[in-house]
Amino acid sequence: MSRSLSWRRLSFQAKVLLPVVVIMVLLVITTIFLVNQRITKEFQSEAAQKLTAADAVFKNSQKIRSKNLLRSYRTAANDPRFKAVAQKGEAKTLRFMLTELLEELGGEMLFFTSDRGQRLATAVRDPRLNAAEFEASSATSVKQALEGQSNVDTILVGDRLFDVVSIPVSVGDNIVGVVGAVTFGAEIGPSAAEEFKQLTHTEIVFRTSDKVTVSTLMKPHMREELMAALDEPASNRADVASQNNSTIREVVLDNEHFLALIGQFTSLRQDKRPVYLLLSSYEQPLTVLHATQHMLTLVSTFGILLSIGIIWMFIRKVTQPLRDLRTMAEAVGHGDFSHRVPITSNDECAELGEVFNEMTENLNTSREQLEKTVETLKTTQAQLIQSEKLSAVGEFVAGVAHELNNPLTSVVGFAELMQQSEVTPQHRRFVDLIVNSAQRCHKIVEGLLSFARQHKPERKPVKIRDLLEATIGILQYHLRTSNIEVITKFDPELPKVLADPHQLQQVFLNILNNARQAIETSRTSGVIRITTESDETGVRIIFRDDGPGISEENLAKIFNPFFTTKDVGKGTGLGLSLSYGIIKEHGGSITAHSKLGEGATFTIELPLPPAGASLGTTFILKETAESFDGGGKRVLVVDDEELILDLIREALKTNGCHLDVVRDGESALRRLREGEYDVTICDWRMPGMNGQQLYEQVLAENSAAASKFVFMTGDVMNEKTQEFLKQTGNTCLAKPFSVDEFRSTIGKFLKAA
Repeated sequence: MSRSLSWRRLSFQAKVLLPVVVIMVLLVITTIFLVNQRITKEFQSEAAQKLTAADAVFKNSQKIRSKNLLRSYRTAANDPRFKAVAQKGEAKTLRFMLTELLEELGGEMLFFTSDRGQRLATAVRDPRLNAAEFEASSATSVKQALEGQSNVDTILVGDRLFDVVSIPVSVGDNIVGVVGAVTFGAEIGPSAAEEFKQLTHTEIVFRTSDKVTVSTLMKPHMREELMAALDEPASNRADVASQNNSTIREVVLDNEHFLALIGQFTSLRQDKRPVYLLLSSYEQPLTVLHATQHMLTLVSTFGILLSIGIIWMFIRKVTQPLRDLRTMAEAVGHGDFSHRVPITSNDECAELGEVFNEMTENLNTSREQLEKTVETLKTTQAQLIQSEKLSAVGEFVAGVAHELNNPLTSVVGFAELMQQSEVTPQHRRFVDLIVNSAQRCHKIVEGLLSFARQHKPERKPVKIRDLLEATIGILQYHLRTSNIEVITKFDPELPKVLADPHQLQQVFLNILNNARQAIETSRTSGVIRITTESDETGVRIIFRDDGPGISEENLAKIFNPFFTTKDVGKGTGLGLSLSYGIIKEHGGSITAHSKLGEGATFTIELPLPPAGASLGTTFILKETAESFDGGGKRVLVVDDEELILDLIREALKTNGCHLDVVRDGESALRRLREGEYDVTICDWRMPGMNGQQLYEQVLAENSAAASKFVFMTGDVMNEKTQEFLKQTGNTCLAKPFSVDEFRSTIGKFLKAA
């Protein structure tokens, strides 16, 4: 695993160079090795052939030498004088004659043996020569001579090598009558070795089993090395060839390489044959070979280094685009997309560089788009957070508004009852102020409730004036505290339009808020003018303010999403963009005109509804007072507010109605099961069973009683409430209602019953 990781960490250049260098080195080493082996074998083969030829020459010269010895000594042995002396057998005379003959012919020893095998006389030139050992070694040769066969044999006497010539001595022409045999011994010494060396052109070595007897080698230690090499075990020897009872072996003497041919002398004794060696040196051609190898090694090394340099330069040039690509990749990895890979060729690297540059362009474009998207997401997140806040505030406002409508109903109702009673003029003025203030509170609560509630997109008849007044009511406090006066000029004959009132109110609120904030940043007080007008094509709403105005540059971008001139955190840039989308969805248009220092004007144009379109009516009844006689009529009132119950008692007690009041839906359900009522006045929201649940339970048990329900609610803008009233067709009174409205509604209902 560690080797794999180490290889992976190497650079591309190293990964290419290392195998190339290894292959080249192995190729050179293999070549040198094979050449060395082949040439060395050639040298050895030539040396072996030379030794074989030398061996043939040696053996031939040995034969010639043997013939010459046999011819020379045979002539002497057949001399009549020698035969006469030998026949007489006088030892003294015979010894004398043998000595003369030894001096004449040359040699080391000469002895005469009788036909019975008895040595009669002996002549020895070298007193160191052991005569008895000589006779024992030449016994086979003597035996053949006594049998009448002349012969030449090679024997060992101690550590000395001799040619032995045994000649039978006979009387007459036949072997019959053998007198004996004469044996001559001529030593094969250094002179003979030198003679053989001249003939064979090799070094000559004669050896016994344990030592070298004669050698033409000049250095004595070479003889010892030769003996050690010849005595090596067979498993360690390097025999080159073996032929004709001769073995050719490789030996190294004094650091010089030889091939040694090991042969045996021709001998009558097969058990103890003398050995000779022919040594042929091939050191000189081997030295030339080694010099050639060294030269080849140097040239190869230079070639390898030169090749490595060329390959490295080539690889570096080839991998330069890859290094450029790596540099560019690192830059891209650090977020720098400005660099590009230089394209200097038309190969695959250039294609890779082009693809990388294209990828970098795409990444740069994607990053820019991503940055824009991130900014958009941040702004959208801020808008969503703001929307969540508004949604939470809306839910809170809706709950508060509903709760406020109940006490407002009591305030308005009891104030009206006081107006109808006999009070002093001063108290009447106080009561009128209470009624007016309560009505004002009601309008504010109604506007907040309408704006704060979430609505599904819808299209229904809308009075633009009512929406504008409700929007102004919502912002009245902020406008007044900012010293901003709102001047309105509404067309009294302005037709209704089909629109989503909640979306239009959002548009009006955005424009008024922008105008208020612009004025606040530039002056201490200001004026906003709102004008409505119409023609045969549609309705036009115009908002003008005397704020600082909008620059020409920004005027072209104010309807773009997320464009804002406000500080970070004080605006999302979505208000006018959403307003533009809402008006476009309604088939209208919104435009802006402004100059710096001259305020801004926003104009909204909405189309009229198609001819024949139903404009409908609202389900919330606002009626004028009408007296009625409620004598004998039974009325059930269901509400959890004690003040509302007291107000209804006071409002109906003068009409003669029989009134039953309960504070929860469960009690009302029991009353309706026990008896029949002409009308049931039920609050929409109550703890426990609410008005809708009570109605549904009664409808399931007594549909006639369910049709006599009149609902009261302080949350008439609730879509669920309005949908329920559309489906059932029941009457609903919006809190806070006046006493006259309440009496008129109940009176009409009782008259119809």
